Amino acid sequence: MAAKHILSLEIPTVANCEIFTIWDTSDYSSVVPVDCPELLVIAPGFNSPKLIEIKENFKMDFNACAFGLQTVQCNTTRSSFPDGIYVVRYRVQPHDKSYVEYNHLRTTTILKMYYKKLCDMDLKACEPSSEKKALINEMEYIKTLIDAAKAKVEYCHSPSEGMELYNFALRKLQKITCDPNCCN
Repeated sequence: MAAKHILSLEIPTVANCEIFTIWDTSDYSSVVPVDCPELLVIAPGFNSPKLIEIKENFKMDFNACAFGLQTVQCNTTRSSFPDGIYVVRYRVQPHDKSYVEYNHLRTTTILKMYYKKLCDMDLKACEPSSEKKALINEMEYIKTLIDAAKAKVEYCHSPSEGMELYNFALRKLQKITCDPNCCN
């Protein structure tokens, strides 16, 4: 068996809308050199990748300027990354044979909305009223939709189905308002 690199990346879910984190979790061969490592990222709404030169074993937090989502005032202000599908490809020489590619569904913004709604519900360590119980069930369903959207994109390789679930979850979440009856 020929010595080769086993490339892999980890893209954790982060709570900061202004950061996109990527870790190199590759297993590099000790007998094959690691030449010209490159990270290519296609952000939602873009057609061509942004090329980012990196070194192997990187653990980096990127800002919106790194991906071309923000092009002005990169040193003074930070833009948020939108939720959506990011295509992330990592490669080393020879680039056509040694690469890995991922579809990553960023869910930071919708999860922040979800957790804010949970905070607004003011849950107590006791059995909820029937109205609040119905709202809790709806919130559980929304979280399942978010998780299913991520699974469709990242594991099932069905990006359009994943985005359909994401958008459905977002609409359902936006409809939930915490009136005085559900928050007490």
